[in-house]
Amino acid sequence: MSTKLYDKFISQLELKGYAKRSIDAYVKSVRQLQRFCNKPLTRITAADLREYWLACKRQYGWSDATLRISYSGIKHFFSLTLVRHWKVLSEVRFRRHRTLPTVLGVTEVRRIIAGLPTLQSKVFYLTLYSLGLRLRECRTLSPGDIDSKRMVVHVRNGKGAKDRVIPLPAVTLRGLRAYYRTHKNPDWVFPALGHNNGRSAGSVKKPVSDTGVQGALRRTVKRLGIKKHVHPHVFRHSYATHLIEANVPILHVQKLMGHADIKSTMVYLHVTTRAERHSHEIVCAVIGGVFE
Repeated sequence: MSTKLYDKFISQLELKGYAKRSIDAYVKSVRQLQRFCNKPLTRITAADLREYWLACKRQYGWSDATLRISYSGIKHFFSLTLVRHWKVLSEVRFRRHRTLPTVLGVTEVRRIIAGLPTLQSKVFYLTLYSLGLRLRECRTLSPGDIDSKRMVVHVRNGKGAKDRVIPLPAVTLRGLRAYYRTHKNPDWVFPALGHNNGRSAGSVKKPVSDTGVQGALRRTVKRLGIKKHVHPHVFRHSYATHLIEANVPILHVQKLMGHADIKSTMVYLHVTTRAERHSHEIVCAVIGGVFE
C-alpha cells in the first residue's frame, strides 16, 4: 500500500511541475514521518503530526529551515494524496530566519579562481561567478547554450522551471573555448572526468558532479587561508552584490538572477559597498588576464 501511495504522491507533484530535487525532499519527509510513527500512512493522525514535529524540534534539535521542508512535504502529502482536512496542516508555523549571504570581495574571487588546480575547475568557477549561475545550472550547461554571436548564454530549466538569457563576458567565452577544446563533448560544457569506464571526457554522458567541483573549491580555499565559509553558491551571491555595487538597476539584477520575487534580490542591498564601475567592467576586472 505504501509504495502505491508514494508513487501517487510523486505523480501528483510531477503534474504540479515540482522539480526532482523538491520531489525527493518531500518524499523523504513523508518517509521520515512514517518511520517515526511506525504504522501505515493511512493510519497516521493529526495528533501524530503534532507529536512528530514537537519531537523533531525538541528532541532532535532540527532547525526551522529543516522543519519547514518537513512541513511542506507532509502537508502536500496529506492534502493531495490522502486528502485529510486537518487544522494542524494550516496552524503549524516554523519561522523563516533571514540571514545575510556570505559575499566575496573582487580580489578574493580573482584569487580563488586563479588558485584552482585545473583548467576545468578554473573555467567552471569563472563561469559560475561571471554568469551568476546556480551550481546545477552551471553543471548542466550544454555547448548549444553558448551563443557566441549574440554574446549570451541561455540558462535552461532554472529554478521554477524557468529559462533566462544572460550576457556573456568576453573573458568567460575565452575560458569556455579554451576548456572545450580539451574535450569537445557534444552534450556538456563540463563533462564528468574520471571513472569513465575507459572513455574519454569527449564521450561521457554525464556532467561533472557536485562533489567534484565542490571538493576542488574546498581544498583551494583552505590552501589559500581564506576564512570565510566559501561554497559554490557564494559566487552567485558575490555576482549579484558586485552588480548592485556597480549601480546596475535592481530590476535588471533580478532578471539576471532569475528571481521570481524582488525580495530575493533586495537582500543584496544589505551587503553591498559602493562602487563606481559598470557591471561588465567589474566582471572583466575580476577575471581579466586569467586566460589571456
